[in-house]
Amino acid sequence: MPAPAATDTGALSTFTNTIRLKLRVPAKLRNLELALLLFAFAVVGSSIALVELGTLGVLRGPVLALAAGLGVITLIIHVALRFVAAQADPFILPVITLLNGLGIAEIYRLDIGKNQSGWEAAGVRQIAWTALAMLLALAVLIIIRNHRVLQRYRYIAMFVGIVLLLMPMLPGIGQTINGARLWIRFGSFNFQPGELAKIALAIFFAGYLVTARDSLSLVGRKFLGMRFPRVRDLGPILVIWLAAMAVLVFQRDLGTALLFFGLFLVMIYVATGRLSWVILGLALFVGGALIASRLLTYVGGRFSSWLDAFNPKIYDAPGGSYQLVQGIFGLAHGGLIGTGWGQGSPGIVPLAESDYIIASLGEELGLAGLFAILALYLLFVSRGFRIGFAGQDDFGRLLGVGLSFVIALQVFIVLGGVTRVIPLTGLTTPFLAAGGSSLVANWIIAALLLRLSDSVRNQPQLVVE
Repeated sequence: MPAPAATDTGALSTFTNTIRLKLRVPAKLRNLELALLLFAFAVVGSSIALVELGTLGVLRGPVLALAAGLGVITLIIHVALRFVAAQADPFILPVITLLNGLGIAEIYRLDIGKNQSGWEAAGVRQIAWTALAMLLALAVLIIIRNHRVLQRYRYIAMFVGIVLLLMPMLPGIGQTINGARLWIRFGSFNFQPGELAKIALAIFFAGYLVTARDSLSLVGRKFLGMRFPRVRDLGPILVIWLAAMAVLVFQRDLGTALLFFGLFLVMIYVATGRLSWVILGLALFVGGALIASRLLTYVGGRFSSWLDAFNPKIYDAPGGSYQLVQGIFGLAHGGLIGTGWGQGSPGIVPLAESDYIIASLGEELGLAGLFAILALYLLFVSRGFRIGFAGQDDFGRLLGVGLSFVIALQVFIVLGGVTRVIPLTGLTTPFLAAGGSSLVANWIIAALLLRLSDSVRNQPQLVVE
């Protein structure tokens, strides 16, 4: 009888150690997150202080106080994570807090250059939008306790996404800004519903591809070593392609069309593992864009400004390459280490606080600063991909990869346009650029990734470190 007693004691000890491990790991993750948040607060606070010293020569309190208020909300989210998502990824919240804060510092620097203050200043509005975005992200974390619930509402998400995309076309509320019809207006309030549409469509794509994956991946004919889908299976990609072309034609927005179509291509590739879908999709989009460049003046102008930016005729033409060239000059002026906060001239570039905030930051922080910012994006996206691929359920895997890729593709489109790698589009840099709709959508994406990461870590066989 002594042997079984020893066995029982060993089993009890193992069980006790397991409980202790489960209690310690979440605390360790959240403690790491808290340490990283304190570092992010220090960097953001120092940036705002350096902006004021570099432009005004003195420190002023109001904006620093507002930024401190955002820090309090961030800490509230951190505390909430300890209760509702204790095993969530510890890097996501600090990374987006730092990116958001650096964007606020640069926008505030541009406001000082324009002598704007109060609600008239884009930086103050950005702080207000950030607070709203954080509170909505907190609500998402509290309300959505299991990401699998979203799969039930995939067709509702499809309907919501389509409605959000079509809203700017409605008379009365739709508004055209800088040639693109992407905004809706209620009184003095502007919002870009397409930013929220990318979340709804990512949920729909993930739910749809889980059910249609077999028919899209197992059947087809081989050609050049790749298995291509049957003609009758091309329906989904043709529908999404037509929707992207409709955005390009009617809303005059190349960036949004590329973003939605690229999102679907990546998700269908992850779902099926067939490179042929990517080749077909790229051929469709490139062909459609080239035809549009010949038939649509808006798209043709973007291509002309891209290919021959330094041509004096294009540079001086209305809507020409002036913005693109000035942004390139700003990046060149920044050099390797930049001019320093408040010491450059980023306000020369049109829309320096939104479309061209990368050029503004590149001038004052230099190539080294831009590399640091891109490293933050890389960390965010890599954590999102790891969360997606570590998941055991197909819906969570596709959703995690899709949401992460949206951020990655958006950064590439913006950075590629500013540096003249691809034609310039009207997209904004996630978390950095001025724009309330973009902030709200991207903070919600971060909240969904936090929820997904908590679910993944709760799986006994797959733990993300």
